[in-house]
Amino acid sequence: MLPQWIIEKKRDGQALSEEEIRCFIEGYTVGRIPDYQMAAMAMAIYCRGMTAAETAVITDAMMRSGDLVDTSSIKRPKVDKHSTGGIGDKVSLILAPLVACCGVAVPMISGRGLGITGGTLDKMESIPGYRTDLSVKEFVRVIQRCGCSIIGQTGRLAPADKKLYALRDVTGTVPSIPLITASIMSKKLAEGIDALVLDVKWGKGAFMRTIEDARALARSMVNVGTHMGKGMAALITDMNRPLGRCAGNALEVIESVQTLKNEGPADLVEVTLALSARMLLLAKKAKNEKDARAQLKKHLASGKAYEVFQEMVRLQGGDAGSLEKLHQIHAASLQEPMPATAAGTIAAVDAERVGKACVILGAGRTKTDDKVDFAVGVSGLMQVGEKVTKGQPLVVIHANDENRLEEARKLLDGAFTIRKGAVKEPPLVYETILK
Repeated sequence: MLPQWIIEKKRDGQALSEEEIRCFIEGYTVGRIPDYQMAAMAMAIYCRGMTAAETAVITDAMMRSGDLVDTSSIKRPKVDKHSTGGIGDKVSLILAPLVACCGVAVPMISGRGLGITGGTLDKMESIPGYRTDLSVKEFVRVIQRCGCSIIGQTGRLAPADKKLYALRDVTGTVPSIPLITASIMSKKLAEGIDALVLDVKWGKGAFMRTIEDARALARSMVNVGTHMGKGMAALITDMNRPLGRCAGNALEVIESVQTLKNEGPADLVEVTLALSARMLLLAKKAKNEKDARAQLKKHLASGKAYEVFQEMVRLQGGDAGSLEKLHQIHAASLQEPMPATAAGTIAAVDAERVGKACVILGAGRTKTDDKVDFAVGVSGLMQVGEKVTKGQPLVVIHANDENRLEEARKLLDGAFTIRKGAVKEPPLVYETILK
């Protein structure tokens, strides 16, 4: 069959056969099908969509385009979590060791920040010596020893996705739910997991701006994972406001350490517990959500979760002792509080403005090869529902450049909405989607 015939079929709104999809993805991965034909196919999928069955096949084909992680030697149930990304979202750093304390293996292959959303790998690499480039054998060995590992994508993991994502980025086909689903799920299912919990964020600081779009993406990913025999659940969570009180790489690690010591901000703890509890339920390590949360809270209170995190850092070459000194190791030269201009109650904190300010400061990237500044970002973010007096700091800006500080200040100046009287706090978790 010729590639153009398959493109024409999808262009005309017809469902593709399994053979046609696998042939197309395999041909593109090895270079037999050129970029211009793959771009045409991506646009046809963007315009015409895919059925649930088609989406499952393209996901499986992309997953099998490279290596699969062999986790058969790990005897614990294997469950991962994936977030669609947000501002101040450092949940993975807390969740992985916390869930590992409950007898679940957490093999986590993460990404870097791009745009206004932060990346788990950038945060972990702010820890001196921490390696995110483990081989598959090293990755499995770390999980066997401490129950969890956080690394980056290897060159041979879902290479079809790597090629296709770069192409979608420059052809206007990124916002396609079947292609987003295939991109995320092909990488996650290549980890050799038994189950996956998804944190699908919506709002100003998220990729999915509306709750309807977030719901559609969540259902698509849950359907594909279920079709491929995995335990699946998705939580739709709020990203109109930042998560926690810090955004920026080292600052978020510092806040994660505080949370692992049972001293974290309430919103961050709640989202972490909600996702972690669902992981325990999928792993059959808890009778119900109440039991799951009780186990998780016990391991936060006892310090065991922090001990597992320290062990993971050590096993991956990091200096676990530096976790208590990151505020000194990565201290920005300029730390400026931004005072409130009026008294009242925080009614909104614009996550998009906070994210853009962090990128301007140097905490994020505008190009994939940009280097991030681990020290910069924001801390002490006031949260929705909190009362503030005139002159009280709304946020502390951490910068290493006066000009960048000035630009960030202008953005953050419009990020906070203060009102008189009480403010109803919106929910953190809007709904749970199961198979």
